[in-house]
Amino acid sequence: MLALRLTRAARLAVQLRRLLVASASAGTGFLLLCALGHALTHPDAPGASSLRLAWCAAPLAATVYLAVAVARADPGTRPRPGLSAIGLGPGRLMAVSATTTALSAALGSVAALLGFLYLRGDLSGAPVDGAVSGVLALGQRLPAPAVVTLLALVPAAASAAVALTLRPRDPRPAPSAGSRRYGRFGAYGWGAARETFGAYGRYGARLASASASASAPASASASASASASASASASAQPAGGRPAGAAQADPGGALLTQASDTRPPATTDGDGSARDATGPAPATPRSHTTLLPWGIAVLTAGLAVETYAGDTATRDAAPSAGVLLGWALATLGLALAGPGLTHLCGRLLQAVRPGALRLLAGRVLMEESHRVGRPLGVVCAVASAAYAAAALHDADATDFGPLSLIGAVVVAGCTVATLLTAAVEAKHARTDTTDALLRLGAPPTTLRAAAALRAGALLAVFGPLTLVVAQLASLPLAR
Repeated sequence: MLALRLTRAARLAVQLRRLLVASASAGTGFLLLCALGHALTHPDAPGASSLRLAWCAAPLAATVYLAVAVARADPGTRPRPGLSAIGLGPGRLMAVSATTTALSAALGSVAALLGFLYLRGDLSGAPVDGAVSGVLALGQRLPAPAVVTLLALVPAAASAAVALTLRPRDPRPAPSAGSRRYGRFGAYGWGAARETFGAYGRYGARLASASASASAPASASASASASASASASASAQPAGGRPAGAAQADPGGALLTQASDTRPPATTDGDGSARDATGPAPATPRSHTTLLPWGIAVLTAGLAVETYAGDTATRDAAPSAGVLLGWALATLGLALAGPGLTHLCGRLLQAVRPGALRLLAGRVLMEESHRVGRPLGVVCAVASAAYAAAALHDADATDFGPLSLIGAVVVAGCTVATLLTAAVEAKHARTDTTDALLRLGAPPTTLRAAAALRAGALLAVFGPLTLVVAQLASLPLAR
């Protein structure tokens, strides 16, 4: 009930995004039902029916990807202060998001079933003649378990992906006060205070004890009193004095080394006035270039698989499962390399004595690379596949048919909608920064110019990459 109330009370933009999810689910469900109808109509060709069902994985993955992006951008299911007190913690909000996504996808699946039954003539009384009549299983009874399984596939996969993406993540536990910290190489103790350059080799800082065995009780007590006085004097020294590891002399003339502290400096529990001298480490900007080499490797592997599958396939046959696997690997590689390429775009914008406009555009690109980089990579892969399909159509004059057109529209629409949703989410994430810049006196034209500069930089990098990948992907298919 809570999910239904949040769905009804959502804003118009949120409702439109959920309607996009329902439309994509309807297209994917219709393609799955057509694969079932082809299997019922052609029972002697199980391989072709299995290939049709395998190609439905592309619109299914695109629909799930769009559902996850829409759920992340939904402002009604974000954790807010005070919601946990009324039972709406992160786990409950995640369940609400998964339920809302399942409802939207289920609505699309019902629409797909109604459309499929209408084309079969079960609702209107007259079946539709044309290119799709061979996949409607006219005159045959549809198996109810298969229909329910195929139609429940999209809502189940979408809700599971949303629950996995939005699952509550506990913050990394802070190190306890009694945990041991290590400083430089070979140093023991707690290492609470950092040593300056040259402190390790300072004269008298690391002298060993000259008398290792002191058996007399009087000598032991004298050594203990000397060590205590040395510790007290070392703690009373100012910050620029001799380090705490300086040697001290006992009454017998032996040099003793003061060991490092066995406890970290005490902290005040009340107002927190006494803190660690080092303090928390400054936050470093996240780098998203670590997956760039892996993305390039996966992309290369996908192009190699597609080339091998295109060479071994016959000329008149439809694209095989090897081509589908190659395109899937290429899409995964571009999705992995997208954040790194976007991060590098931001760095290139700030190179060679940048001004304020280039600095602003570059910093925003580096910060948003994890949000818009992956959808950009997926859009690049889909555009490359569309270019390769168009090249194949021009070379062989192949007619893809209405079902292929529906699948292409679903995949392209889902990827573009996902990119736009990620852009909206990134814009909402930097609302505080934009407001601060406007309060500081930055003109709105500067912000618009920075946005145009970011779009131009991304187009300059991802445009040629799309053309190169498309040319490499279309070469084995056009031969």
